[in-house]
Amino acid sequence: MKIYRFIVVLSLFFLSCDQKNKVEKEVEEIPVDIKVERFDKVFFETKPEDLAKVKRQYPFFFPAGNDDNIWLKKMQDPLWKEVYAEVQKKYANFEPVRLEFNKLFQHVKYYFPKTKTPKVITVIGEMDYNAKAIYADSLVIVALELYLGKEHKFYQFPNYLKQNFEEKQIMPDVVSSFAYRNIPAFQDKNLISQMIFEGKQLYAKDLLLPEYTDDEKMGYTPEQIKWCQENEAYMWRFFIENEMLYSDDPKLTTRFIVPAPFSKFYLEIDNDSPGRIGAWLGWQMVRSYMKNNSSVTLPELLKINAKEIFEKSKYKPKK
Repeated sequence: MKIYRFIVVLSLFFLSCDQKNKVEKEVEEIPVDIKVERFDKVFFETKPEDLAKVKRQYPFFFPAGNDDNIWLKKMQDPLWKEVYAEVQKKYANFEPVRLEFNKLFQHVKYYFPKTKTPKVITVIGEMDYNAKAIYADSLVIVALELYLGKEHKFYQFPNYLKQNFEEKQIMPDVVSSFAYRNIPAFQDKNLISQMIFEGKQLYAKDLLLPEYTDDEKMGYTPEQIKWCQENEAYMWRFFIENEMLYSDDPKLTTRFIVPAPFSKFYLEIDNDSPGRIGAWLGWQMVRSYMKNNSSVTLPELLKINAKEIFEKSKYKPKK
């Protein structure tokens, strides 16, 4: 009997691998040629007297009502010039990143055929870690000053934020922005709705970034992913026993959903736990749902309400 079960599992494994290989071969056939415009170079290499030309070329970067002195000061400020020099040192050759964008949007077009191929514009922003990479339909805007490497001298941020200031995080950040635009806002404010909402955008990375590891998709370290896997059943039991899933207590969002140095169980495990543990658990629920409902497409998944996903996921962590 055990041998029979083993053969069945092995057969399903190879069937799954064949299906993935078939999808990837079809993805590779999709023609995508991403164009990149280096606005960061244009801006910092333009003479002050030519600012008007830049404003005409990129009007969306110059909000009405802002005095030109703001931009002239930034152009000539020694600190911003140093930031630009560091960006150039890191991204003088942007071609490897452009090729990653090509692969990403081949996958996007496979799962979302009507999606336009966007233009990528690189900028040097204001060190706003909430706007590192923005997908906006026909444009993707990437703030390169936040992808210089977690140990860069410029970064006066806590470690849980800095660990994602790496080049490898550009694509996961773009997918997050893309997914959030395609997931309807949750109507219920309870914790399970927020967990599933985050789980959907993480599952989108499973399909759109298949070569990336779970820690790269989540923005964790490998050790943090391992901690989650080892403590999954314990955490799930904690949420169930404390009746948190259908609670709309706003404190639960800051404890388990938003970026933080650790999650707040108010137990000894807190300092060992990574932040956003609710998002990670939501991801496992969505994965379980898709495993049990394999005919559902990615665009369909993003539209399904959280309650249905949770109930049909049959999610049950292994002890």
